[in-house]
Amino acid sequence: MKRLNPIKAWFISLVGIYGVISAASPGTFRFLDRVDLVFHEAGHVIFGFFGEFIGILGGSLIQVLIPAGIVVYFAVHQQKYSAAVTLFWVAQSLFNVSVYAKDARARVLPLLGDDISAHDWHNVLGRLHLLNWDQVIGNLVYTMGLLALAASVLGGFYFSRDASTEE
Repeated sequence: MKRLNPIKAWFISLVGIYGVISAASPGTFRFLDRVDLVFHEAGHVIFGFFGEFIGILGGSLIQVLIPAGIVVYFAVHQQKYSAAVTLFWVAQSLFNVSVYAKDARARVLPLLGDDISAHDWHNVLGRLHLLNWDQVIGNLVYTMGLLALAASVLGGFYFSRDASTEE
C-alpha cells in the first residue's frame, strides 16, 4: 500500500486552505492576483491580433489558459502531483474572473486607467446581448473554479502517495 508523502500532503493542505480562503472572498486582492493581472493585461495585447472582441475577451482567457497550460505540461510529463497543485492556480484564476464577470452591469471594480467604458465583461456580454446574465455567468465561472479547486486538492492528496512505500 502506498503511503502519503508528509511534505506533499502538508503542501497540498496549505494550497487547499489558500484555495478555500480565495473561494470564500474572491473579490479580495491577494498576491497571486498580481500575477494574474500581468497575464490578463498581456492577453489583451496577444489576442488583440485576432480582432477587437477577442482582444477584449483575451485578458480573461489567457489569465486562465496560462495556468491551465502549465497543468497540461505537468500532466503530459507524468508529473501528476505538480499538475494537481497547479490546477489550484486555474481555480484561483476562475474565482478572479468570476468577480469581474459579475461586475459587468455594475462596473464598480477599480480598473487600470479608471475608464469604466473599458470594462472587459461589460463589453463582451453587452456585445453578446447577455449583460443581464452577468450574475449567472459569473456564478458559472465561480462554480468551475470550485470544481477545479476540489480536483486540485483531491488529486494532490491522491498523487502525494509515494510508490517507494509499497509493501
